[in-house]
Amino acid sequence: MALAEPETADRPSTQSHATERHGGKTPAGGAVTIRDLSKSYTINGRPFPVLDRVSHHVEAGEVLSIVGASGSGKTTLLRVIAGLETADQGAVLIDGTRVAGVGTDRAVVFQEPRLLPWLTVLDNIAFPLENRGATKAEARQRARHYVDLVGLADFADALPAQLSGGMAQRVGIARALAVKPEILLLDEPFGALDAMTKITLQEELSRIWREENVTMILVTHDLEEAVFLADRVLILPREKGESTREIVVDLPRPRSRSEPRFVKLREQLLNAFGLH
Repeated sequence: MALAEPETADRPSTQSHATERHGGKTPAGGAVTIRDLSKSYTINGRPFPVLDRVSHHVEAGEVLSIVGASGSGKTTLLRVIAGLETADQGAVLIDGTRVAGVGTDRAVVFQEPRLLPWLTVLDNIAFPLENRGATKAEARQRARHYVDLVGLADFADALPAQLSGGMAQRVGIARALAVKPEILLLDEPFGALDAMTKITLQEELSRIWREENVTMILVTHDLEEAVFLADRVLILPREKGESTREIVVDLPRPRSRSEPRFVKLREQLLNAFGLH
């Protein structure tokens, strides 16, 4: 049976907004369409539904934050988009092509940076490039650009054990960006960091997104982070069978957390979870 196009008439298109926020550059690709996606796990011989007929669309160059209660399927949805897991029903399409596994058009940043402890910062970033056919010199040259991009030029020759948690996560982001993905997928990348480091890296990630012209999908449990980074916030339901909800974050960048409209949107998210 043919799958219907996702409904878009009731939500404003963010394509022009994404173009404006990337310095006038139109993203070449990276639109993500989620169609009627369902996923269950089997626990003690019984199916346990995690995602139930989720549909959504992300414009190329847009930032989408995904939030929801524990067990709502946030990370599972991200992993299906990444091609790391297969849905039971429905599909994910990248620029109209169905996802059938991992691909070079997507890169994932996990909560733990998962750096190779015996390699320097520079070589950790260069390593996946060499695996994709770049010469060692080419890989290191590109890696150096991304070391500079995330502000670690003075630590290019450091080993992971010599880095703080925030610095290590910057390396993970640089490594993901160095392979030139159209879509950057982030699974609670700052969840294990202290509050001040988290705020600093949120600001850095917003700057990097504007410079890199990439689609970004972020799973987070931090509602303020969701508003600070996203063009739209997708709220996954607590109960299966309920519909997803969306909040449009129509705020200029860079954003101020104390600006009245920012505070109002944060409160709107809190209300959605019955927390305010």
